[in-house]
Formats: sequence, C-alpha cells, structure tokens
Amino acid sequence: MEIILKQDVPNMGRIGDKVKVASGFARNYLIPKGLAMEASDKNVRVLQKAQELQEIRQNKKLLEAKSLAKRIRKISCTIVKQVSEGERLFGSVTPQDIVKGLEAEGIFLDKKQIVLEEPIKTLGIYPVKVQLTPDIESVLKVWVVK
Repeated sequence: MEIILKQDVPNMGRIGDKVKVASGFARNYLIPKGLAMEASDKNVRVLQKAQELQEIRQNKKLLEAKSLAKRIRKISCTIVKQVSEGERLFGSVTPQDIVKGLEAEGIFLDKKQIVLEEPIKTLGIYPVKVQLTPDIESVLKVWVVK
C-alpha cells in the first residue's frame, strides 16, 4: 500500500514522503495514529497545496528575520549595572538583561536567541551574537555602564 507521511517516522521517511508499506501496518497503525494518509490523487493535491503554503510562510519568516538582523546590527543596547570599586559588576549581564534592553528599542526576542560566549562581568562594549533563525544571526553592540 502506498501512503504519504504526515509526520516524520523514524526509519521510514520525512513529512510528505510517499512510502510503500504493508497494508496492515498502514491501516492498523500509521493512519489511525495520524502519522500517514492514503496516497490517493486528492490527498497528493492537498499535500502539495499545504507544502506550497508552508514554503510561502517560511519565505516570509526568512525575510522578516533578515530585516530584523539588519536592524539589530545598526543599534546598540545600553545596560546599567552596579559595580564595585574595581569596576567589576555585582553579578553579570544575562541574556534576560539584554532582552529587556532590546525591548526598550522596540525589538522583542526570546532570551534563548541571545548567545553569550562568556559571562559579561566588567564594564565596556561587547559584541553579542543574536541567533534569529538557525541560519540567520546578527551581532548586537552591548554597552555595559555603571
């Protein structure tokens, strides 16, 4: 029996793949669990439309991420922290602090998108990597002042 996978199935295929399986396996396991659907002409057309819509959405998200990356490169984020006599911070600058600083600029990100190579524990200017998508990243200039 030929089926179309609706979800990734280990050792079988990825979403949208046409796969030949035993009819009992398809009818008793894959189709009832919602992992696959029968490979009829109608289902193939429905799947193609869904893939086209998904591709359009992904392209739109990609363009938004690229424009946001350009915007992040142009701005800088200032974070005010308390310091000791030796110009060392009490604690460190966290991704959450950077996200709050970006919110003041009108940019809303998740703290998981801020990638700190090492904790920021002194005053100064630091380049911080912002991972917008798996393949799009930007560098933000962070000013840590007292």
